[in-house]
Amino acid sequence: MSFSGFKEVIEEGDTVILYIGVSQIYALEVKPKVINKNGQGVDNVFQTKYGSVKVMDLVGKKYGSRVNLSKGWGQVLYPTPELWTITLPHRTQILYTPDISMVLTQLEIGPGSIVCEAGTGSGSLSHAILRAIGATGKLHTFDFHKERVKVASEEFIRHGFGDRVIVLHRDVCDEGFGVEGVADAVFLDLPKPWDALPHAVSAIKTSGGRICSFSPCIEQVARTCEVLQSLGLQELLTLECLAREFQVKSISLPRVINGQKAPTHQNTHVSQEEKQPDLKKKKVEECVEGAGSDTNTKSDEHEQIAAGNKGQQGNGDFRFTTGITQLKMPGHTGFLTFASVPPGLARNKLSCVA
Repeated sequence: MSFSGFKEVIEEGDTVILYIGVSQIYALEVKPKVINKNGQGVDNVFQTKYGSVKVMDLVGKKYGSRVNLSKGWGQVLYPTPELWTITLPHRTQILYTPDISMVLTQLEIGPGSIVCEAGTGSGSLSHAILRAIGATGKLHTFDFHKERVKVASEEFIRHGFGDRVIVLHRDVCDEGFGVEGVADAVFLDLPKPWDALPHAVSAIKTSGGRICSFSPCIEQVARTCEVLQSLGLQELLTLECLAREFQVKSISLPRVINGQKAPTHQNTHVSQEEKQPDLKKKKVEECVEGAGSDTNTKSDEHEQIAAGNKGQQGNGDFRFTTGITQLKMPGHTGFLTFASVPPGLARNKLSCVA
């Protein structure tokens, strides 16, 4: 019960996050026994590539503390929806943090909000919604798969969300949401979201609200937008969230002075002066004896080139550190289509669906 409210010390029954590295993050249930593959109850010992940890030994430790493994160490972290999204057991395809953050923002979900979700799945988005609505809000989440509903319901109770979520086995496309005029926002993650849109609008409060549909294909988006417009919804918007990674690298670029590329032989020229002190002394004397803007300009240019030598390589290029994007972008997850239900929308229009 560690999701619903913060605490400092780990207790039995909590879910904790074991962090070993960026690619090694695990969710652990703090309980004495677990069921193995043979259906037998065994001591709860979690194995990693750096050794094992007895999960019950975590009781009494503070969140954020270091735990020793037989071949290394890790950190036990407080569970958040973001960490749960990374570590949860996948029952379906899930939404990840970039999409989730956009959904919560565009649906204007906050403390006390009432939200309907069609497509509970693995509960990734559900956990983020439950944190956002707080103890005074309510989430109505639905799934057509009976077993997934049972597992999700038990999971929400273990995580301390049992009093703010209602999980139902229901096909909202045919049966609707079972509530009318109560929701501030509705989220749809369905193969045919357009079939559920009339029911979604009916679930929204008469004072108005927001609807979001997640679809992997642009053809689904086009059909959904057509139905949204036919129902009288406004402010239609479709977004795609892509994570763009920057890599820190050192690169070299040619140095330009007075609009021209610095000569590549300048470092060689300097070394010749260093090897021939008399030549260098003669040039300095000529510079002192000379007068006029031409001499001053040449002297300034020489100083600029000399000052830049520290950042240059032997060929006259300037070397520095910067951020570079990857040449290949990861594939997209899906499109998020948002729309507003205006206050006082005539509900008798909902039967006119394409």
